[in-house]
Amino acid sequence: MNRNEVLSKTRAFVKKELEGESTGHDYWHLLRVERNAVRIAGNEGGDLFVVRLAALLHDIADWKFHDGDEKASSRRIRAWFKKLKVSEKITNQVCDIADTISFKGAGVKNKMKSKEGKIVQDADRLDALGAIGIARCFAYGGSKKREIYNPEIKPARHTSFARYKKNQSTSINHFYEKLLLLKNRMNTKTGKRLAEGRHQFVSYFLKNFMDEWNRKI
Repeated sequence: MNRNEVLSKTRAFVKKELEGESTGHDYWHLLRVERNAVRIAGNEGGDLFVVRLAALLHDIADWKFHDGDEKASSRRIRAWFKKLKVSEKITNQVCDIADTISFKGAGVKNKMKSKEGKIVQDADRLDALGAIGIARCFAYGGSKKREIYNPEIKPARHTSFARYKKNQSTSINHFYEKLLLLKNRMNTKTGKRLAEGRHQFVSYFLKNFMDEWNRKI
């Protein structure tokens, strides 16, 4: 099977698997990440086939919806690639990205090693910023029955992935615990540049939210 066929079949597979997904980790999220990743790779290099596959498949079985299982996505990817007869080398590259891509807490260091992985991680993080990122934050929070904001619950700096996975904080706290940190955690020059405007939009939204909450406007 040629590369274009693999990509085409993978998009169709992802669309079918994530149909009706409403937490912001849907098919359209994956397409946006693919688009962002291709844009970044245009400046940064890397194997575009690996980049596109990893972008399309990184959330195929997100740990957040599989009892915290960090390997759920890579197992699904291996099973899918076996059907398509994708090489072991590419399978391992894509699975490593899927296993490593997630934000794991403010106090946890990023361990992504490959250029392709860094590109896809930046693309994924871009989709957590800006107007779309804000919408996704509240969509996910609502799905988990989280409060929008509670001034009695303070943001936490999670020092391990285990603690981060158990987090039951508010959606607004998620801005401080993750979203506002992403700009400075971009891996590539292109990712950092693209994150600037989206970060500013998130900061502006958060300031307005707190001003409204505190009756300043």
